[in-house]
Amino acid sequence: MSFNQLKDQPYEAYLFVYFTVEDEGGEQVYFSLSEDGLHWKDLNNGKPVLSSAIGECGVRDPFIIRSPLDQKFYIIATDLRIASRKGWDVAQHSGSRSIVVWESNDLVHWSKERSVTIDIPNAGCVWAPESIYDEDTEEHLIFWASMVKRDENSPKQIIYSFRTKDFKNFTKPEIYIERENHIIDTTIIKDGNFYYRYSKDETKKCITVERSSSLSPSSYIDMKSPVLDNILGVEGPAIFKFNDRDEWCLMIDQFATQKGYLPLVTDDLTSGHFRILSEAEYCLGDSLKRHGSILNITRNEYESLVRTYSV
Repeated sequence: MSFNQLKDQPYEAYLFVYFTVEDEGGEQVYFSLSEDGLHWKDLNNGKPVLSSAIGECGVRDPFIIRSPLDQKFYIIATDLRIASRKGWDVAQHSGSRSIVVWESNDLVHWSKERSVTIDIPNAGCVWAPESIYDEDTEEHLIFWASMVKRDENSPKQIIYSFRTKDFKNFTKPEIYIERENHIIDTTIIKDGNFYYRYSKDETKKCITVERSSSLSPSSYIDMKSPVLDNILGVEGPAIFKFNDRDEWCLMIDQFATQKGYLPLVTDDLTSGHFRILSEAEYCLGDSLKRHGSILNITRNEYESLVRTYSV
C-alpha cells in the first residue's frame, strides 16, 4: 500500500527512533513500537535498523519526519560517534559539520545514508538536527546546535536553521536561537495556532519552553514551567500528541543518571504544566533509549513494521 493510500487513515500507533549507548553499535538508529505511546516494544531483536558507514561512522539524535511534500519519510541525525574515543571536547570544537540523512517511502525500505555538510565554516559541530513543516511557506524548517565563536568571547552553542523542500537543496544557514547560555537540543510542536519550542539550557542542564504564533526566530516568548525548571540533568526533549485524546507526552533524556527517557504528560501545552509519570505507568522496552523522536503512525504502518522487524 502506498503513502497516498495510507495518509488519510487515522494514526493508531507510534514509532520511536533513537540511539542507545556509547559503545560498539550503540550510536546507530534503533526502532521501537507502541500502541499507546507509553509501553514500547523494541524492533529487530534490539539491534540497529539503520547504520551509518560515512563520516564518523556513527549517528546520534535521530529525528524522523513525515513529509507532505513528496510523500516520503526522512530520518536526519547527528554525525557523531563518541565510542571512537575522540572525546567530547573534540566533538564540540572540531567535530563533523554534517547531517546524516535516510529516506523511505514506507518506513521499511530505506535509502543508503547520505551526508549534508552545513555551510558554517567556523562551526565546531552540528548536533541534534530536527525539523518541523512550515505550513505557511510549504517548506521544512531544519534546526540544530553548533558551537561557534562570533566575537571575542568564548565559543558558544547556538541553534541555527535552514529550509528545504526535498532534503537535498537547502537555504543558507541562519541563527535561530541565541542566548546568554549555551543552548542545544531544540524540538518544536504545533497545536492550534501556536508553536511550542522546547530546548536544553546547556548551562543549567534543564529544559526550557517558549511559545509563538509563527516559526519566525524573533516571535517566541518565554513560558513558565516550574516542573521543567526543577528537573535537572536532562536533554534531548521529544514531544508528541497522543492519537486518541488531547494530551501530549514530553520525553526527556535523563543523561546525567543514564536512565534513558522519562515521560511527562500534559493536557494543556499553554499551561507549561507537566505531570511526571510513575514507573508503573510506562515501559520503555528492553533497550536504553537515548535522544530520539516519536512519529505517529497508522495501523497499516505499524503492522508492516512488525512483519518486517518483529517485536
